[in-house]
Amino acid sequence: MKPLSGTRPVRPRAALAALAGAQFTVMLATSVVNVALPRIQSGLSLPDTVAPWVVNAYGLAFGALLLAGGRAADLLGRRRTLLAGLTVFGAASLAAGLAPSAPLLVAARAVQGAGAAVVAPAALALVMDVFPPGPGRGRALGVWGAVSGAGAAAGVLLGGLLTQLLGWPWIFHTVALGTALVAGGVAVLVPRVPGGTPGRFDLLGTTAVTSALTALVWGLTAARGTGWSAPQVLTALSLAAVLLVAFVRVERRHPAPLLPPRLLATGTVAAGNVLMALLGSVWIALFFFLPLYQQQVLGYGPLVTGLGQLPLAAANMLGSTLAPRLARRLGPPVTVGAALLTEAAGLLWLARIRADGSYAVDVLGPTVLIGLGLGAAFVQLTVLAVAGVPRTDAGLAGGLVNTTRQVGGAIGLAVLTTLAGSVTARAATGRPHPEALTAGYRTAFAVCAALLVLTAALVPALARRGTEPSTVPRTGTGPSAH
Repeated sequence: MKPLSGTRPVRPRAALAALAGAQFTVMLATSVVNVALPRIQSGLSLPDTVAPWVVNAYGLAFGALLLAGGRAADLLGRRRTLLAGLTVFGAASLAAGLAPSAPLLVAARAVQGAGAAVVAPAALALVMDVFPPGPGRGRALGVWGAVSGAGAAAGVLLGGLLTQLLGWPWIFHTVALGTALVAGGVAVLVPRVPGGTPGRFDLLGTTAVTSALTALVWGLTAARGTGWSAPQVLTALSLAAVLLVAFVRVERRHPAPLLPPRLLATGTVAAGNVLMALLGSVWIALFFFLPLYQQQVLGYGPLVTGLGQLPLAAANMLGSTLAPRLARRLGPPVTVGAALLTEAAGLLWLARIRADGSYAVDVLGPTVLIGLGLGAAFVQLTVLAVAGVPRTDAGLAGGLVNTTRQVGGAIGLAVLTTLAGSVTARAATGRPHPEALTAGYRTAFAVCAALLVLTAALVPALARRGTEPSTVPRTGTGPSAH
C-alpha cells in the first residue's frame, strides 16, 4: 500500500490495531465503573445522590461533545487530534484513580468523557483513511465492531477483577496505563495523513448543540432518580428543546455549519443514525440491568459478575467478524434485520429470568444470542451511517454516529430504569425483594426486545430510501462506502 504521508509505507493491519485499541479504551471506560460503583461509594463515602454521577459524568461529557470532537478532527488533522484526545483521556483516568473526594472524581470522569469524545470520531475517521472503500474496509469495520463490544464487556470483567483484587482506584490506573500504550502505538503505527480540511469552525453552532445535548442527557439522567415530573428535569428538557431549535436556525445561516445538510442527505447516513440511536437505547440498558441482576438477585460478587460477561464478549466478537461476510452475501439491510432479530430473541429469552435462577440456565444462552446480534448489527449500522461520506466529513460522520448511539442510550436507559423501578415498586407489596427486582428487570428486557423488533421492521424502508446508487459506491459490504 502506498504511504499516505510520503514518509514511510503504511502497514494497514498495524495501524488498525492501534486505532482499534483507542476505541477499546473508550468503550472500556464506559462500563468499567458499573461493577465497582458500590466499592467506590463506600470508599469515598458518597451519598446515594452523588454516586451515580461517577458513571453519568463520563457519559454526559462524551455524548455532548462528540460532534465537536469529530469536526475538530476534520479541521485540525485526525492523527494529531487523536493523540491530543488520548492525552486528555489518559491524564483524566490517572486523576480519577488518585481522586481523594467525590467532586474531584466526578470532575475527572467528566474530563475523561471529553477526551473520549475526541478519540472516538478521530479514530474511526482514520480507519476510513487507511482503508479505502472495498472489502478491506468492511473487514476493518468488523474488527472495529468486535473491539467495541469486547471493550464494553471487558469493562465489566476488568472492573470486577481489579476492584476485588486490588481496589477500585486500579480500574482507573489500568485505563491510564492502557491509554499510554495506545497513544504510543498510534504515534508509531498510524501514518501522517494530509493536514486538516480548510474551513471555519462553527463556534456558535457547536456551543448551541453541545449545550442542548448536555441539557438533554442531564435531564434524562436526572429523571432516573427524581422522576419525569421533577422541576429540574422539566427545565433541562425544555432548555434542550429550545437550544436544539436555536441550533437548527444557526446551521441554516452559517456558511460552514457544524452539521451540514449534505451529510444527512448522503447515502444511508440518516437511516444509519436513526437505527443506531434505537440500537443504542438497548445496548446501554443491557450493560446496566444485566450486572444488577447478577449481583442483586443471584448474589454474585464483582469478579464472578465480570467473568459472566466473557461469553457475551466472545459472541459479540464473532458476530462482528461475521458481519461483513454476511453483508456481502445477503446485503446490509438483510444482515442488519437478521442481527436485530437475533438480539431481540436473546432479550426475550432473558425476559424469563427468575429470582431463584442461575447463570447457566437464565443468563448464558440469552447473552450468547444477544452478543451475536449486537456485534453484527453494530458493524453494519456503522457502515450505513458513514456510507458515501467524503473524506472531508469523515470525522464529523464518526462523531454523529457515536452521538446518536450515546443519546439514544441515555433516552432508553432513562425510560427503562423508570419503567423497571415502577414495576419493582408495585411488585414489592407482599413479595420478597429479589422477586420484585426480577420483575422489573424482566419488564426492561421485554421492552428492549420489542424495541429491537420495531427497529428491524424499519430497516428495509429506511435503508432503501437512503440508498442512491449514483452517490453510494458499491463495496465489499454492499451499497456503502464501508
